[in-house]
Parts: sequence; C-alpha cells; structure tokens
Amino acid sequence: MADTKQDQQHPQYSRDRDIVSSLKRQDTPSEHNLAELARLYIRYQNFPGARDIQTDLAQLLKAWKLTEASLFEQTRQIHQVGQVYRNVSAKREDWS
Repeated sequence: MADTKQDQQHPQYSRDRDIVSSLKRQDTPSEHNLAELARLYIRYQNFPGARDIQTDLAQLLKAWKLTEASLFEQTRQIHQVGQVYRNVSAKREDWS
C-alpha cells in the first residue's frame, strides 16, 4: 500500500477533478470526452498522488468498455482527423 505521506498534490488537480467529475456523468463518451480521458490518464498514470483521480479514470475505462490500448488507439484516430481542442490555443499543449 502506498505511503500517503509521500503523495504529492498535482498543480492541475482542482481543474482536473472537475473534468473527471464531468466525465463520470457521461454514459456514452464523445470524441472530446475520450481525448480528455486519454490526456488525464497519461498525466496521472505514474503520478505519486491524486489517487482519487487515478481510481476514477480506471473506473471510466471500465464503464466505457475500454482498455488503455483501445483508448489510445481511438484517440490517435481522433487527433489524426482533426483538432480536438478547438477552443485552446494551437500553440499550447496541456499534457503535463
């Protein structure tokens, strides 16, 4: 079991917590929802903290009947077809 004394607070936690909560309310994910799930999954995959977000992301994969591989395959296809984050500056990427 992880030592919670070593857990860190991610600087984007509050904003990401809101996004994850919103995703959990979706029965069928849109392309944008899939892209958000993949982005946050990558961000928190090996992060030493935010255990609640990590748990919720894993539950979303299961609820949406996805594996990590299928999520990443779908989002690669989505990103190849067009720009998912139309409202975000094209020069700014938010993966970290």
